[in-house]
Amino acid sequence: MAALLLELEPGDEVVLPSFSFPSTASAFALRGATVVFVDIRSDTLNLDESLIEEAVTDRTRAIVPVHYAGVGCELDAVLEIAERHGIAVVEDAAQTLLATYRGRPLGAIGDLGALSFHETKNVMCGEGGALLLRDDRWAENAEIVQEKGTNRRQFYRGQVDKYTWVQLGSSYAPSEINAAFLWAQLEQADQITAERLRIWNGYHEAFAELEERGDVRRPVVPAHCQHNGHLYYLLTPDARQRDGLLEHLARHGVNAVFHYVPLHESPAGSRYGRAAGPLSITTDVSSRLVRLPLWVGMTDETIERVVKAVYEGL
Repeated sequence: MAALLLELEPGDEVVLPSFSFPSTASAFALRGATVVFVDIRSDTLNLDESLIEEAVTDRTRAIVPVHYAGVGCELDAVLEIAERHGIAVVEDAAQTLLATYRGRPLGAIGDLGALSFHETKNVMCGEGGALLLRDDRWAENAEIVQEKGTNRRQFYRGQVDKYTWVQLGSSYAPSEINAAFLWAQLEQADQITAERLRIWNGYHEAFAELEERGDVRRPVVPAHCQHNGHLYYLLTPDARQRDGLLEHLARHGVNAVFHYVPLHESPAGSRYGRAAGPLSITTDVSSRLVRLPLWVGMTDETIERVVKAVYEGL
C-alpha cells in the first residue's frame, strides 16, 4: 500500500537494507522501482544511517528503515537525510508493535509505517498488517488503495452517489473474522509484550557468561530504544560454529533458525536491485546469527532447557 501511495514508477529508486525479509523489497519492485541495498550496523543490525546518503540519487523516492527485532533504527538521522533530499520515509515496522524510539512509537515516526500481524509476530491474525499514516493527506488515497482502487468508502459515507474505479489498488482489507481474532489480541497487547520481555530478559541474563567468554554476542539495544521482546538472537564467532550450534539444537528438539539470507545475494535481489557498496556486515551477520525460540507461555523450565542446550552446543 505504501508503494502504491508513493506512485512509484520504473526508474525510481528506494533505499533499504539487504538484511530483511523479501516483502520489504518486493513491495517496491512490484511498482517497477529499483531497490538499492545498503549495509547494516554491526551493533543493532539495523540500516546503517551513515551509508544512506551515498546511496541516494536524483531518482531516489524513499528510504525504508527496517527495525530489526523490534529495536528502532536511528530515525533522527534518517529523517534528516530524507528531508534534505525531499524523499519519503517508509518504516518497515513489521516487528515493532509497542516498541519506541526516543519515546515515540515505531511505525508512526516516518511518513508511512507498515505493521505486520503475520503469525510470527507478537500480536497476530495469521496474515495481514496495518498501514500507519503520519499525515492526513495520505488518508483518502489509502482508503481507495485498500478498497481495490475504488472510492467505496466515500460511497458508504454518502460523499458520492455511486462508487467506481479511481486508481490502482488491491484487496488489502482483512476479513471480519481475522479482525475479531486480532482485536482480542490487541486488547491484551500490553500483557503479551510484558511476557515476551520477561522471556527475552531471561535469555539475556542467562547468556551473559557466554558473551564474557567470547563464545557469542548478545543483542544490542541502545538506551534510547525500548524494544518489545519480538525475538532473541545470538551471534556466533563464525559460520561453522553457527551451523554446528543449529545442528546440536535440532538434535535436542530446540527449534532454532537462521535469519536472514541477504536480499542482495538472492536471485531476485540481483534482478530487481543493486548493492550500494560491499555490504560486508550484512553478509557476515547472516552467516553467524541464530534465532532462538520465543513465544508467550514459555515457562522458566523451557527457557532453561534452551539455555542448557546452547551452552552444550558451543
